[in-house]
Amino acid sequence: MFSKILIANRGEIACRVAATAHRLGVQTVAVYSDADAKAKHVQVCDEAVHVGGNTPKESYLQWQRIIDAAKATGAQAIHPGYGFLSENEEFAQACADNGLVFIGPPASAISAMGLKAESKRLMEKAGVPLVPGYHGADQDEALLQREADRIGYPVLIKASAGGGGKGMRIVEKAEDFAAALQSCKREAINSFGDDNVLVEKYVQRPRHIEIQVFADTQGNVVYLFERDCSVQRRHQKVLEEAPAPGMTDTLRQQMGLAAVNAARAVGYVGAGTVEFIVEQPGGYDKPEEMKFYFMEMNTRLQVEHPVTEAITGTDLVEWQLRVAAGEPLPKRQEELRINGHAIEARINAENPDNDFLPATGTLSIYRKPASSSFAVSEVRVDDGVREGDAISPFYDSMIAKLIVHGETREQALARLDEALSQLHIVGLPGNVQFLRRAIKTESFAQARLDTALIQREAAQLFGQSAWPVEYTVAAAVAGMLHQEEASPERDPFAQRDGWRGWGVAKRFFLFAKGEAKLDATVSYLNDGSLHLSIRPHGDYKAAPLREGIVQFAPVPGSDALEVQFAERSARLSIYRNGSAVEVFAARGHDSITWIDPLSQSEGEGEGGGLAAPMPGKVVSFAVQPGDKVKKGQPLAVMEAMKMEHTIVAPRDGVVAELLFAPGDQVMDGAELLTLGSAS
Repeated sequence: MFSKILIANRGEIACRVAATAHRLGVQTVAVYSDADAKAKHVQVCDEAVHVGGNTPKESYLQWQRIIDAAKATGAQAIHPGYGFLSENEEFAQACADNGLVFIGPPASAISAMGLKAESKRLMEKAGVPLVPGYHGADQDEALLQREADRIGYPVLIKASAGGGGKGMRIVEKAEDFAAALQSCKREAINSFGDDNVLVEKYVQRPRHIEIQVFADTQGNVVYLFERDCSVQRRHQKVLEEAPAPGMTDTLRQQMGLAAVNAARAVGYVGAGTVEFIVEQPGGYDKPEEMKFYFMEMNTRLQVEHPVTEAITGTDLVEWQLRVAAGEPLPKRQEELRINGHAIEARINAENPDNDFLPATGTLSIYRKPASSSFAVSEVRVDDGVREGDAISPFYDSMIAKLIVHGETREQALARLDEALSQLHIVGLPGNVQFLRRAIKTESFAQARLDTALIQREAAQLFGQSAWPVEYTVAAAVAGMLHQEEASPERDPFAQRDGWRGWGVAKRFFLFAKGEAKLDATVSYLNDGSLHLSIRPHGDYKAAPLREGIVQFAPVPGSDALEVQFAERSARLSIYRNGSAVEVFAARGHDSITWIDPLSQSEGEGEGGGLAAPMPGKVVSFAVQPGDKVKKGQPLAVMEAMKMEHTIVAPRDGVVAELLFAPGDQVMDGAELLTLGSAS
């Protein structure tokens, strides 16, 4: 076994590798960018070396600096994690050339399987079924258009060197192909340095099922069963589970053997994943009719590897280290068994109700359920952040991975919902409530899975509230009053408890929820109780939306309050984040904005321009000054967190001026262009 390794990555996976290394008595070296100088992965490793600026191109993709850091610190091997350099054959070869062990497959295997087009040609020769498509080297745009027309729409354009959903576009009709191709190529060259693409028939309503394989240097290869990763947004996985629901023993064995043969064909070593598209011609209820097609091989450890660890009782990072050190695989195929069911949910900084737009900000509150970290258990949270850390625009939007394990899928689902309810994130938008809704949809609960699940269940997944807004207002008022009453003031005349010698004291609060504004009036009654009345803002003659006595008391041993209002009682965790009030309960999470009358004006009119919805880089503008535009029309393309996002017109108008140029970096909220009146 190695005595010291360098981890050429950041965030959650760097912390994950370090945890296993420390358990095995292996010292670790971290690398970090300017943005990550105080990051968690830097703190958990024994040493750390600075390798460059904020962006991946300036730091984590600078492989010569990483090799120099390994040699300078005496590391014997480099673990690449996933993403960044993990599937870069040049880097793998450079490690070997410098006397360092690359904890992954040989460069030749990465080269053979890393390019989607090349790997498909290889699998075709090996007799593995492929989805109809064009995988050729000729990248002439007219040829690609003709091939797409020949295949038949819809087609999927995919970056040949891609992964993680980047450089992928679905094209529904021929006239959209050219624009989609250009966008795909831009994203591919930025993410992978290679803009070659392949074009395939888009298999509608497929399942995405992958096989975990492992090989050692003695020629042993095993498969550790499958994972279903069908629930996706923007071609990126959201929920993953093992084993795949409805998988027959026959199909599992067929796919497992195909994956093993694929690994053997390229002389594979280490952890890898062979991904398949699985067609369901007989529908969800006839798994015996499912057919599988090779999609790609990821020559690295996958983000979702913990669900495989949970059902097999293994530590796949330990396997990686042992195999890279020359040891044989810890288990043979006949020794591997499936135990129970595991599900992983990716916790992302993003806004699901706004097309999953990635978000940045500070984790002012980050509270996790009782769980393990980087170790198999009923509830496991793997992360690379701490409360108070910032989510920057330079890297992926994932905050953490929540993994649960149960004896059955039903038990795992119940355990996942409970754990999600105890995960409190304040400071930036997140997808926790979206995930809770997703696992309760009929499609997911009954395992009627395919990659179109999110679109199919959209009515239940987007624009939903956990409870009526009046209860959020009541919770916000209770939280704010409790915070005031808990202040250390001892002067009775400084207390804000509404006491007065005669009459009834009243306090007024104004809240905003989306476009709606609500008035909340608290009356301090003579018996010491509080009466709360909630009305639409400014309409004092209207009947209250809800009114009644509001009571609240702290729950011993926690930061929660027991709140009762209008004959309903709930245990709530309530946090203030500037003007936002965040409310967490067992049934869900909601937020509302408190409007401070001393610091805000109600007379704010409609803005005159198009604001950047997140920090990032301007890729292109689709309009010029003088152009008339309609609401919803694409105006600009921005890149953030390694993904492209189309920004549309908020209203009808005429473009007056472009305020930035392609390539410019902009801050969140920056005005990209001015938009005049359409009249």
